[in-house]
Amino acid sequence: MSVRELVVLGTASQVPTRHRNHNGYLLRWDGEGILFDPGEGTQRQMSRAGVSAHDITRICVTHFHGDHCLGLPGVIQRINLDAVPHPVTAHFPASGRHFFDRLRYATAYRESVALREEPIAADGVIARVPAFTLSAARLSHPVESFGYRLREPDSRRMLPQRLADHGITGPDVGRLQREGRLGAVTLEEVSEERPGQVAAFVMDTRLCDGVRELAADCDLLVIESTFLDEDVALAEEHGHLTAGQAGTVAAAGGVRHLVLTHFSRRYRDPEPFARQARAAGFTGELTVAEDLARIPVPPRRRSGTGG
Repeated sequence: MSVRELVVLGTASQVPTRHRNHNGYLLRWDGEGILFDPGEGTQRQMSRAGVSAHDITRICVTHFHGDHCLGLPGVIQRINLDAVPHPVTAHFPASGRHFFDRLRYATAYRESVALREEPIAADGVIARVPAFTLSAARLSHPVESFGYRLREPDSRRMLPQRLADHGITGPDVGRLQREGRLGAVTLEEVSEERPGQVAAFVMDTRLCDGVRELAADCDLLVIESTFLDEDVALAEEHGHLTAGQAGTVAAAGGVRHLVLTHFSRRYRDPEPFARQARAAGFTGELTVAEDLARIPVPPRRRSGTGG
């Protein structure tokens, strides 16, 4: 059974707190598991959340500040210790390769798993598999940072009643799907478009074109909201977003489910983050992330009437 969900492993910016671990997020996407920004303590959080090293097929690092990558040594060594049977691909800013190398080989261990390094030097597609395309876009932060966007290919959904109306059953359905036409009946007459789902991951950044590009038409947007709106000057100075800015981006981009995370330790009450995102005009589903939460990707969008 396919599963599409976000497993939140940590939500704190800069330093962990009593209630929030350093960053860490696993996006389960059918047979793939993409681990984003494993901060310190991620390996333990994985155990608490019921996430196995075997679940990880890709690791995506946005940038090399400690709260986004200090968990890499433990995660990589755990992948090898548990003898994960499949290769794991690591994406990260090319300018930080020396940091990645240091983290990958922080201590002695036996390498038993193929870890493929695919550093990112520019915007664009960084991986293409049958299930999705993964792309990256540059963000605005004091060190080079990239956000990630996963897009599933569009497809078509067959409409049983229309198939029945044309007397099309059994193997003929597959033939129609493959060839686009069966006699006088076209595929478009008995099916509807099914837009592919989109998820994006946006960490440390000021407002910039990359943020808007990543967020556009997302079913699920995971985005930092380090500061509240009253501290917008601090956000700009340190290269971060406020809750209101995140809400504005999500509203303009037509996001369906907005997940706010990466909170400064100066705030103890999460409620204002949701309130400010709403005040900025976002009306979709909204989650202020908590450690160990599991957030499903929204059901597929549907086109047409289905009649």
